[in-house]
Amino acid sequence: MAEKGSQPEVIARRGAEARALNLETLKNRADFLRVRKGRRHGLFALAVEACRSPDSVAPSATVRVGFTATRQLGGAVDRNRAKRRLRALAQRVLTLRGRAGHDYVLIARAGTLSRRFSELEDDLSAAVMAVHRALDRDRSNVAQ
Repeated sequence: MAEKGSQPEVIARRGAEARALNLETLKNRADFLRVRKGRRHGLFALAVEACRSPDSVAPSATVRVGFTATRQLGGAVDRNRAKRRLRALAQRVLTLRGRAGHDYVLIARAGTLSRRFSELEDDLSAAVMAVHRALDRDRSNVAQ
């Protein structure tokens, strides 16, 4: 168990970092299709697709994010619940680990509904870092 004195410091630091990046929601199909051409990392509970935002669209401190839940996941109630969980995850993780000027699409899978939220948070963090490594590799290969 963590010390009680350190808890407020962690919360204050997370709050300050969370204000560093703003989230904007992707709504156009064209944006979803463009992100799909970028890099992807899939896990049991969710998948993440990412690419750089077009220069004309993204403000400097903004992360754009879209959410997808297909009918394979279940009925409308299940899909809406999965998207609510993904939105909460994006608010907690992408504001801290996302990169300004990048677009992300979070795709719900069966594990999105059954997995603990803290585990989903860890999964999303790992997936975002893996996507960033892949994007960096792509960028370094193009630069050579």
